[in-house]
Amino acid sequence: MKAVQVIGYHDKLQLNEIPDPTVTGPLDVIVKIGGAGVCRTDLHILEGQWAEKSGVALPYTIGHENAGWVHAVGDAVSNVAVGDKVILHPLVTCGLCHACRDGDDVHCENSDFPGIDTDGGYAEYLKTTARSVVRIDDSLEPSDVAALADAGLTAYHAAAKVARTTRPGDVCVVIGAGGLGHIGIQVLSAISGVTIVVVDRNPAAVDLAVEVGAHQGIVADGAHAPGAEPAGVPSHVEKVLELTDGKGAQAVLDFVGEGGATAEGIAMLRRAGNYFVVGYGENIDVPTIDVISTEINFIGNLVGSYNDLTELMTLAAQGKVTLHTTKYALDDFQQAIDDLDAGRVRGRAILVP
Repeated sequence: MKAVQVIGYHDKLQLNEIPDPTVTGPLDVIVKIGGAGVCRTDLHILEGQWAEKSGVALPYTIGHENAGWVHAVGDAVSNVAVGDKVILHPLVTCGLCHACRDGDDVHCENSDFPGIDTDGGYAEYLKTTARSVVRIDDSLEPSDVAALADAGLTAYHAAAKVARTTRPGDVCVVIGAGGLGHIGIQVLSAISGVTIVVVDRNPAAVDLAVEVGAHQGIVADGAHAPGAEPAGVPSHVEKVLELTDGKGAQAVLDFVGEGGATAEGIAMLRRAGNYFVVGYGENIDVPTIDVISTEINFIGNLVGSYNDLTELMTLAAQGKVTLHTTKYALDDFQQAIDDLDAGRVRGRAILVP
C-alpha cells in the first residue's frame, strides 16, 4: 500500500510502498482510511520535537487524526463489523490499567499512539484495536470528520469540563477561534448554558465564531496585559470586564496559550474562576498569593477519552458540530504540509487516499 513516511527529521516526508497491515490478534481492527487530518503536530514531528519523547524508529507512517471503513477484524471483535464507518480514537489502549478502568483512557499506562510512536494514517490502511474505533452515523463521511479525532476531541474534552463546572448564565471567554476554537464554541453552544465571549486577533475568525454560536465576538488589539489590574490592560480585556460588571468571567478557555494570551486571560478571570489551558507555548506567571487569595484554578487538557469521542460524534451526527476542511489527495501530501505551514489552510487539511 501507499504510505507517507518520516524518513528523517528536518527532511521532507516520502511516499513509499509498504506491506498492508494484517490481523495478528483477536482484537485487531484494520481500517481502510477515508480521511487523515494534517495537524500542526505533524510539522513539529518533522522538526524533531517529538523524537526523544516518542522514541519511534524511522521510517514510520505519520498521521494521528483518522477515519474510514472497517476492512478486517480479529475473531474477538464484536463492536464493529467489516464495512462500518468509523473514526479512530488517537490512542491504542490496554483496557487493564487504572486509568483505562476509570474511563480516563487518554492516560493509559500502556498505550501506543499511531502517527506519533507507531504507524499512523497517512496511508491506505491502518491497524488499530477494537478499543479505539467509534462507529459514526451513516450521514457522516470519514473525510469530513477525520480531524475531529484529535483537534475536535481536544476541543470537546475541554469544553465539556467547562460545561460541568459552570451554570446557565455564567460567562466563558474563549481565547482563539481557529481550528480548535471554532469546534469548542460549537460544543459549548450545544451542551452548556454559558454566555460565550470570543476573543481573537483575526476579525474573520471572530465573525465565524459568532456564526457558529458565540454570543459576543471581540477583536483583540494585539497588546499584552501587564498583569491582572484593569488599568492599562488591552482594550479587549477591558471589554470583557465591562461585559461582566468588572468581575471577570467564571471560565476562560484558552486555545492559544502563548504570545501573552495567558496574562490577558488571567486578567479576564473572576475570583474562584477556572482557567482551562489547551494551547501552549509560554509559561503561566502568577504569584502564588494571587492564586490562593482569589482561589483561581488552572486546568490542563490533553486530547480526550473514548467516551468523549463518542459524545462528540453524536453532536456531529445531530449537525451541532461541523468542521471546515480543505481536502488533498494522498499523493499531494507535500502541498498539504506546505499549505498548513504557510497558513493557507482554512479549517483543517485532510488527506484522502
